[in-house]
Amino acid sequence: MADGHLDATERSIIITRVFEAPPALVFEAFTDPGHLARWWGPDGFSITTASFDFRVGGVWRFVMHGPDGRDYHNRVTFTAIAPPSRLVLRYGGDEEGLEPVQHHTTITLEDLDGRTRLTLALLFPDAAQRDMVLREYKAEEGGQQTLARLDAMLAEDLFVISRRLAAPRALVWTMWTEAEHLAQWWGPKGFTWLSGSLDLRPGGIFHYGMKSPKGEEMWGRFVFHEIVAPERLSFVNSFSDRGGAITRAPFFADWPLEVFNILTLAGEGNETVLTLRGAPVHASPVERDRFRAHHASMQGGFGASFEQLKAYLETQR
Repeated sequence: MADGHLDATERSIIITRVFEAPPALVFEAFTDPGHLARWWGPDGFSITTASFDFRVGGVWRFVMHGPDGRDYHNRVTFTAIAPPSRLVLRYGGDEEGLEPVQHHTTITLEDLDGRTRLTLALLFPDAAQRDMVLREYKAEEGGQQTLARLDAMLAEDLFVISRRLAAPRALVWTMWTEAEHLAQWWGPKGFTWLSGSLDLRPGGIFHYGMKSPKGEEMWGRFVFHEIVAPERLSFVNSFSDRGGAITRAPFFADWPLEVFNILTLAGEGNETVLTLRGAPVHASPVERDRFRAHHASMQGGFGASFEQLKAYLETQR
């Protein structure tokens, strides 16, 4: 090359994988040492985090423990953070005890209608260092194993439910985006509507109240993130009080405060395939465990709501 520099492809390792989870959930897996401890590193490795400062210029210091008992000290600096689509890490530093190889890793997340294509691009100072890492550290194989562990964690956390509805997509979209329709079907079976207001825009809120068969009030809210009519709707769902502030669930003190959901509607003629994917965000390990433990009961709860939606759609045709 005329300028004497190596082309990036000659000093890069690039790995891709598609996940059955939206970018917001994949991105969050990188944002907390509790998440990272569950999946970071190749098969047989574990990590111990010494410090974690997730901001541009912040540093993550951790030790990777190999299956052979060897420890690998790491220092990662976050040089770019653009949720939920991009994260750039700089490995290495001048501190004693660090592994000698320094490189940049760029993580790119591409939305595939509720799924995510992750591209992991490692860029080294020269081809010799790239080749050494491939040869001695088995970096490509290790990267694939690491992303497979991330995939397993996401699959374990993610709640997915799908239904085929005998109604066109535009009509089903309306059922999810207008308060007067949501009042007719959203919520647990047997609950009656108290009130609801809906502001359909990114950052807008759907706030609603219901009464149980025993007369107890329950309030909740959606905070909308992405709105792509009539295909996709993403929102964070929480329990709330009458004023709209987030509260704990009435049934479990350790239920996650926030659950990120992505609704996709696939039109097939005069029918619509509805798929809802959800997982906790900003949640503790205990809260995530609670959520996972109740996937089966959630299938029943959401299934009952969707049966109410199905019945209501019959009245709108």
